[in-house]
Amino acid sequence: MVPRVIPQRIVCCALLFVLSGEPGAATLYKYRGADGEWIYTDRKPADEQIVETRELEKSFLRPEFSITSETVGSNIEFVAHNSFYAPMEVQLEIVEIVGVEFPHPDDELRWVVAARSDQRLLNLEFLNDVAAPSIKFQFRYLPGDPSSQHKADDGYQVPFSAAQSFPITQAYPDSITHKSLDSVRAVDIAMPIGTDIFAARGGTVFDVASQNYRGGLDAIQRGERANVVRILHDDGTFSVYAHLNWNSIRVKPGDRVKAGQYIADSGNTGFSSGPHLHFAVLRNAGFRIESLPIAFRGPNNARRTPVSGEMLTGFR
Repeated sequence: MVPRVIPQRIVCCALLFVLSGEPGAATLYKYRGADGEWIYTDRKPADEQIVETRELEKSFLRPEFSITSETVGSNIEFVAHNSFYAPMEVQLEIVEIVGVEFPHPDDELRWVVAARSDQRLLNLEFLNDVAAPSIKFQFRYLPGDPSSQHKADDGYQVPFSAAQSFPITQAYPDSITHKSLDSVRAVDIAMPIGTDIFAARGGTVFDVASQNYRGGLDAIQRGERANVVRILHDDGTFSVYAHLNWNSIRVKPGDRVKAGQYIADSGNTGFSSGPHLHFAVLRNAGFRIESLPIAFRGPNNARRTPVSGEMLTGFR
């Protein structure tokens, strides 16, 4: 997970807004695959089978993080606005400054902003001898509180139905595509599109991407196009369920879920070579997101570490 970098420029009392949006309408084709599974794609099937078409409007609004500035007397005040249901660590960088006092060089300009809150970050005074003070700055932010500690001694529930078995196609220490710090300990589980996915651990949903229906092997084009659910756990870590099927996600930011609760269907969206679930447990380790070791619960409270090439069986 790469920190989002937002450049901004302010002039005296101007307010700042972070705007986001997605492309407009697209055509979706829905039809049955060779094994009877539902397929959602932007391409027509090669044969003449009956298809259903829909015009999609990408209107899903995800939570946002922003920083605004406001003139208060002879100062410029910076305030962070976090609408996520999770704390966000933010780092502010001053790129250019004219007519305003510079922050102390020892100040790290890094804060943790609590979930669903506004927080004053910084207050800088104008200098008297400049007529048009201005500041150019940028900020980066990542989810999670770096003081959190992973506490999951009882392991994680297998994220699909009991008695079902699916092959683990990638798990630590294998790193065919899991080469970054936030994915090296992730687990890929091959399964048909439309398989019910359940929360492996309870928590609060804080981010959902649900409007994507394309998949492929172009990491640059498809890397950010996976349907995803992110759930914050009580210990401050969070889990990610990725490549989910289009229009199947049944949770939204702010929902409190329990382990074993149905959240979505598996799919093949984003950077993906085939239908599978990408599951990982993550923590903010100080402005970097690192993946954590995972052990699934088995019979008699046994803990099972996922291994590439082995079958994983659901257990309740």
